[in-house]
Amino acid sequence: MTSILALVDFSDASANAVSFAAELAKRSSAQLIIVNIVQKDEDEESTKNKLHSLDADLKKSFGLDLKCETILAHGELIPALKKIIAIHLPGIIVMGTKGASGLKKILIGSNTVKVITNTKVPVFVIPEVASFENFLKKGKNRIVLATDLELFENEDAINILKEIALLIIEPKLRVVSVRPENTSLTNSKRMERSFLLSFFKPEIETERVTVFSKSVIGGINFYLSQNADTGLVAMIARDAGHLIKKHFTREMASHTHLPLLVLHDTKI
Repeated sequence: MTSILALVDFSDASANAVSFAAELAKRSSAQLIIVNIVQKDEDEESTKNKLHSLDADLKKSFGLDLKCETILAHGELIPALKKIIAIHLPGIIVMGTKGASGLKKILIGSNTVKVITNTKVPVFVIPEVASFENFLKKGKNRIVLATDLELFENEDAINILKEIALLIIEPKLRVVSVRPENTSLTNSKRMERSFLLSFFKPEIETERVTVFSKSVIGGINFYLSQNADTGLVAMIARDAGHLIKKHFTREMASHTHLPLLVLHDTKI
């Protein structure tokens, strides 16, 4: 990825996500674009000062070689964001959300939901309790790619996941699919699973996992509860007609304390 867009609102969750994005940018030699979108009733001068301070703090923490710029935009979130995306073409959007330890349900911010639903850029949702340091621990090196095994043609998005996975110490990727008991996979789904497994090899250890459950989210959460070494969850957001749809992905984001990478099945 050549550029990373971090949306900020200056909350604690947002600050954590920006630090995560800065670490990601530095390790992948990407440009970090920090964006705040000002609403009508907000103090623009105060926001400019906050962005300037944030930029200075990041340079102090991550070094002057961190490629970083700040953007102050105006208007409604999605229209303003789409204009910025069209100009800067970020490979990924990083956003923070309030988190909690364990797998109890938490609330994901409505803005994060809007971005997941209304853009085609991969969205990296970083809970407030998550830290990049976990990627550097061998005990948090499992990556879960939850998929319905329908054809996924957005290879750019899969490449983003691979780039991030390779930043993890000794990563191991599990292609996890959930389906009801007494059902079998079609040939096309078997082929898709084989493609996904081979895509990450030989750099990353891969394995297929099937969870039998009537509930997609229930099945994924059960798998996560049994594998405490998980450090990252990735899910594919479909537009319609598939097992894992956008509302499932949004619900998943509200269930986990883990970083969640949302991939879209179509490009921008």
